[in-house]
Amino acid sequence: MTPLPEKLVCVSGAAQSEVARPSPRSALQLTADACLAAIADAGLDVSEIDGIATYPGKSSEGGGIAPVSPSEATAMLGLNPRWILASSEGFSHMAPIFNAVTAIACGLARHVVVFRTVAQASARRQARASTLMVGGGDRVDGNNAWTVPFGALSPVNTFALYAQAYCDRYRATAEQLGALAVSSRAHAARNPAAIYRDPITLDDYLAARTISSPLRLYDCDVHVDGATALVLSHRDASRDLRRPPIHLEAMGMAVGGLWTGQHEGDFTSLPGAARAGEMLWSRTDLTPGQIDCAQIYDGFSIFVWLWLEALRLVEPGEACRFTEGGHRIGLTGELPLNTGGGQLSAGRLHGYGHIHEACIQLWGLGGDRQVAGARTAIVSNGGYGYGAMLLRRE
Repeated sequence: MTPLPEKLVCVSGAAQSEVARPSPRSALQLTADACLAAIADAGLDVSEIDGIATYPGKSSEGGGIAPVSPSEATAMLGLNPRWILASSEGFSHMAPIFNAVTAIACGLARHVVVFRTVAQASARRQARASTLMVGGGDRVDGNNAWTVPFGALSPVNTFALYAQAYCDRYRATAEQLGALAVSSRAHAARNPAAIYRDPITLDDYLAARTISSPLRLYDCDVHVDGATALVLSHRDASRDLRRPPIHLEAMGMAVGGLWTGQHEGDFTSLPGAARAGEMLWSRTDLTPGQIDCAQIYDGFSIFVWLWLEALRLVEPGEACRFTEGGHRIGLTGELPLNTGGGQLSAGRLHGYGHIHEACIQLWGLGGDRQVAGARTAIVSNGGYGYGAMLLRRE
């Protein structure tokens, strides 16, 4: 039987640039820092990189969401790629990883660097409204056209509806939701690269201002400047690499209706994420009970509950009780969660910080935040398009 494409690919290197609010370095410099460090982490020379990809390509919308194109990165790094991609559609931030897997499995490339760069902190310093979905014009288009005319100027307005519906249906409390923010900050305190490292208490969380009810300040991720880069390689090259390979055990992906104003279900789940989870588990013999740590997308805290259930790590309606108090999601708990601080405390790197943290854990480089004996990690990404990966080490 022909092997699944992800079974032929491994993560051979991973790195991040400086992550700051804001950074004195340009977005292109941050991209170079991350890509060169990831290539060196894999033990490769720049000349050996024959593919490059990013999401979503350079954006003209402003706001610092995507300031660097793969062509610019190619020129800056001095690459001569056989395969190049900017993916702005479909499975959101993980799309270039899935496409790179396919390219490697098909023989179009052997070593692909995938990067994601943001400069949203710098953009907000210049104009605080720059990261709102209204942009700078009188009209909006794309998925924004389905939300902005109705007063949802930011994704927080949309996903506050999900948070409220979830709390209403499952009788979840503000204290249970706040446990996610408190836990993330506790983990970030052990991560020297995290933006916010000072601990917070549940009282601090409850006293913070409401952004879009019921979501409070600490339920929202942190705009930053920074870049993350991964090197994906064919598994046949793994014996020549600097680090033990991290195998892509399985991947799952799906497109959600939110891109086109279609809300599926009753706002208490993400059906698209559930489809990604179904695909992921259909491609592996591992089970949810065999996961050593979870790096779950947390653009807003409610995403963590929705993704935990979509990935079958807990039953529907049980995520709020599973994370309550933070004990089961701590570093020594049943399922260590967002061990680097996640986007709530370490910075909004559009899910690539989670992938980087999974690699750190599986390589045993977590230092004070290392999960003992971590050999498997699950990563999820996205609130509009959905992607998930199951990573493992031998």
